Amino acid sequence: MPSTVVVGGFFGDEGKGKIISYLSKKDNPSIVVRGGAGPNAGHTIKDGNTTYKVRMLPSGFLNKNAKVMIGPGVVVNPDIFFKEIQEYDVSGRAFMDKHCGIIEQNHLDQDSKGRLKEKIGSTGSGTGPANAERAMRTLKMAKDVELLSSYVTDVPDEVHSALKDQKSVLIEGTQGTHLSLWHGTYPFVTSKDVTASGICADIGIGPKHVDEVLVVFKAYLTRVGTGPMPGELNAEETEQKGWAEFGTVTGRPRRAAEFDFDLARRAIMLNSATQLAITKLDVRFPECAGVKSYNDLSDEAKSFIKNIEDKLQVAVTLIGTGPLVDDVIDIRSG
Repeated sequence: MPSTVVVGGFFGDEGKGKIISYLSKKDNPSIVVRGGAGPNAGHTIKDGNTTYKVRMLPSGFLNKNAKVMIGPGVVVNPDIFFKEIQEYDVSGRAFMDKHCGIIEQNHLDQDSKGRLKEKIGSTGSGTGPANAERAMRTLKMAKDVELLSSYVTDVPDEVHSALKDQKSVLIEGTQGTHLSLWHGTYPFVTSKDVTASGICADIGIGPKHVDEVLVVFKAYLTRVGTGPMPGELNAEETEQKGWAEFGTVTGRPRRAAEFDFDLARRAIMLNSATQLAITKLDVRFPECAGVKSYNDLSDEAKSFIKNIEDKLQVAVTLIGTGPLVDDVIDIRSG
């Protein structure tokens, strides 16, 4: 009954899309299913010469044998959903649950101005207003949209059927632990819980059916938009370290800071992490770019990884050493 939940440990932007894409190719799951708030999340995936920026579909779509599904806890923008189906060649294997909420134009309008946009730093995707309307029990569901009828299924039933048949399922979280509505830097958070338990609820899987919880951290800390960020570097310091980046959804510059062990410890506690992934090691240690074996890492990079394991008491099993999906050191047992 192999199931793995992948979530972000900081403020999003940790490289979950890369890790999920790698696992989907390496482990060949029968289903890759995403939870989370909605299309306010964005995952950048580089496979060969192609770069994908995914907002609605699970990042594991690169595995052409896997069904890609959106759990009932997610709100969906049908325009983005159809666009990604066409662009990423997933026709016939992309589905959403009948209880997915639907983002409409009024939600986009509400999210593009006012307090959410100006103070909270919303992405403007309509996700927050749609989730608010869902709480009021007035949001339209996917089962109510005729255009989506051929894509609608019972996602929890599909997931549990796969697990019952001893097939693997990869469960994709979005954003990061410290953007959780319950556990993050409120009010500068997303509109839902995005810890592992929240993601599992989004797709309809209970705790006893979860085998592994993989928490993804970047080798340094970044955050898009407003809200507290301990140890934040100024723009010049960020540029000097080579940590200047831009958000996938908004294009806004990401703020940066050193790896934060206090935030990491709390993320591990909240998610019940069984293993960790560290991405962008090559950005912090350029000599490690493209390395595929742990033994070939520099002594300084190995010391960095060991320090993380010693302080956090969870094994680092995946290490990202470059921008491509396959730029990964995989040291999982077995």
